[in-house]
Amino acid sequence: MPVSTIEWIGDLDGYVRLIDQTALPTEVVYKEVRTCEEMWEAIRVLRVRGAPALGIAGALALVLGVRSSTADTWDEFRKDVENTAAYVGTSRPTAVNLFWALSRLKTVAEEHNNLPIPDIKEALLDESLRIIDEDRRVSHRIGELGQELIPDGAGVLTHCNAGGLATAEYGTALAALFAAHEKGKTIRVFADETRPLLQGARLTTWELQQAGIPVTLICDNMAAVVMAQGKVDCVIVGADRIAANGDTANKIGTYGLAVVAQAHDVPFYVAAPVSTFDLTLESGAEIPIEERPDEEITEGMGRRIAPEGTEVYNPAFDVTPADLIAAIVTERGIIRNPSKESILLALS
Repeated sequence: MPVSTIEWIGDLDGYVRLIDQTALPTEVVYKEVRTCEEMWEAIRVLRVRGAPALGIAGALALVLGVRSSTADTWDEFRKDVENTAAYVGTSRPTAVNLFWALSRLKTVAEEHNNLPIPDIKEALLDESLRIIDEDRRVSHRIGELGQELIPDGAGVLTHCNAGGLATAEYGTALAALFAAHEKGKTIRVFADETRPLLQGARLTTWELQQAGIPVTLICDNMAAVVMAQGKVDCVIVGADRIAANGDTANKIGTYGLAVVAQAHDVPFYVAAPVSTFDLTLESGAEIPIEERPDEEITEGMGRRIAPEGTEVYNPAFDVTPADLIAAIVTERGIIRNPSKESILLALS
């Protein structure tokens, strides 16, 4: 990625600068975020999106929220931390990285509870910056491992956006494609447009063009055709939450894509950091699925396309059963034929 998706500028009195992804692909617009409420809005309306990036955004939102705390004692400050974390967590419910990062910062606060309040605030910012640095390293490692699954000359299909825009930089699913390209492999990517908000059309094609990787945009309902025509050798997508048994929540449409891939004997891969696993959930049936506003469908891209009063069902994610997934690529290795046992072994 030639640009930083999300970063902290300055010291504790600084601010967050992020790419406003609602403006892409026609403009690269940077937004300055200076309050917790502004970050909540940025998360909710998808100015920042993608599970790892949401973890970063959540951590920075907490810092923005508590840095102005006037608490004099640890007990008072802990309440401010808890209340701010709870508020940030209401922005989007599915991507577990958001809650993972908030939990991580709450733990850091607890570990520093014997320090003056200003020092605890500094510790929270330091931990947030560590999360950003770790995410960069993790993304590159996922790319390095994931490219091993991409044959030279392959046609690769991807859904939604799991590139640098969904992380601090480089990505998860797209990281494997970037790494394959950097190693000199010849690949061609088919990018689903990803209805209703067109993250594939707006974001993935933009990232791949920036990297010089050939990409063909297709409508979501064309995936079966390109597979039947033998143009797809593998599918690779990101993830927003992975249950203990390997069931994976990702952008709506992923489940159907996995079913089609199985029907055409095309391997289906998931790429995600370890922080995306939620081992407290036995299966994907327990993953909370966010429902988005009706207007995202009835007034897509600002134009009404359905009659007033039309009933709408708009889940933002679906769950792909583990038995449809050939492998999950993490920074700790490739988990083939994911199951509860293989996942526990890989993450232990």
